[in-house]
Amino acid sequence: MSYQNISYAVEDGLARLTLNRPDKLNSFTVAMHLEVHGALDAAAADPLVRALVLTGAGRGFCAGQDLSDRAVSAGPTGSDGSAVKPDLGESIEKYYGPLVLRLRAMPKPVVCAVNGVAAGAGANIALACDIVIAVETARFIQPFCNLGLVPDAGGTWFLPQLVGRSRAMGLALLGDTVSAEQAAHWGLIWKCVPAADFDAEVSTVARKLANGPTLGLTRTKQAIDAAATSTLSEQLNRERDFQRELGYSQDYAEGISAFTNKRPPQFTGC
Repeated sequence: MSYQNISYAVEDGLARLTLNRPDKLNSFTVAMHLEVHGALDAAAADPLVRALVLTGAGRGFCAGQDLSDRAVSAGPTGSDGSAVKPDLGESIEKYYGPLVLRLRAMPKPVVCAVNGVAAGAGANIALACDIVIAVETARFIQPFCNLGLVPDAGGTWFLPQLVGRSRAMGLALLGDTVSAEQAAHWGLIWKCVPAADFDAEVSTVARKLANGPTLGLTRTKQAIDAAATSTLSEQLNRERDFQRELGYSQDYAEGISAFTNKRPPQFTGC
């Protein structure tokens, strides 16, 4: 499939999806949404893909919604001369909601490489990924309050889950910029990395995941996500069921063999 707004490539078990509208700080349009959804579906369905990296082209990761896109901008005037008001809920329902859920449900680990500013929905799409690594010059911003809106793309869920109510409220109600270093200190992201080491760090982490026990990593994702709305008893039952399934997997047998023979495991992802 050819893409106009993203690039997508697979190499040695690792898929790389790059938001590719650098002149617009990779802000989303409907067209880009459709391409991202297609690439994520391809990665999920491809048995050769065992991990995914999501990043942005140019100097930014993603500035959120492109406010000039017809889906969210005021359209032509109506018969009474007033501007046609956009249905922003439709944009969430059709595009941002499914995108965030697709990232969370991806049956492979997802690494977000935040190479620059991550603002609005762009910040929250990054937070939807499993591991977020940001270059030290990156910034995270929730500017919705400046537009009279609420944080979307899962922002009102991710923020308190990751940093607690007090910090979530400050970020959402004030729209202050948070540096990558501060984001890592707060636990908003996994790691802040100097620019000189950024590409190597992303590659190292992504390759480790791509070479890992894919089914076990996927079940771990599912268990941790489920914990947010589960009781301890429910979570213990979930761990029991997952462990029972994984105990029969080839990767568990390989892991035991490698440990016993004091050698690196060669996981196949099943």
